[in-house]
Amino acid sequence: MTQPNLPLTGACLCGAVQLHVTAFPLLTLACHCRDCQKLAASAYSLTVMFPAEAVTATGELVLGGKHSEERKHYYCPTCLSFVLSRLKAAPERVNLRASLLDDLTWFTPFVEIMTEEKQPWAQVPVSHSYARFPTTAEELADLMDDYAKTIAPSAPGTDPA
Repeated sequence: MTQPNLPLTGACLCGAVQLHVTAFPLLTLACHCRDCQKLAASAYSLTVMFPAEAVTATGELVLGGKHSEERKHYYCPTCLSFVLSRLKAAPERVNLRASLLDDLTWFTPFVEIMTEEKQPWAQVPVSHSYARFPTTAEELADLMDDYAKTIAPSAPGTDPA
């Protein structure tokens, strides 16, 4: 895996919502839940988790999709692109739809979740796989630490493995 060049930029389909990201991802993932399959109109959705303070979305965002007090999904009101999600339990993080970023040459999902709902033919090149979700905050923190090591630039003369 490679480290993205910062800042990252992106936009919704119509360009009414512009994205600007100033920090490296905390985690990349593919979600196989049926909700994400429906939201993405695909076998899974691709997500990049960032520190919330590093993500700026300019333009109007509206709440939509299947949401609750615990989980909010935000869309562009013009083209209805699914832009980002916020979790009440993790206000310090934002889950951004990977497909909206302009440059994805660095992107590979590191984790797949909700594989119990995975389409039988869907294959994702990941390092970690979960039938549902990581079960503890410590487990998620360990995943983020492992991911950070995979995108960290290596020192000259060292093996990045």
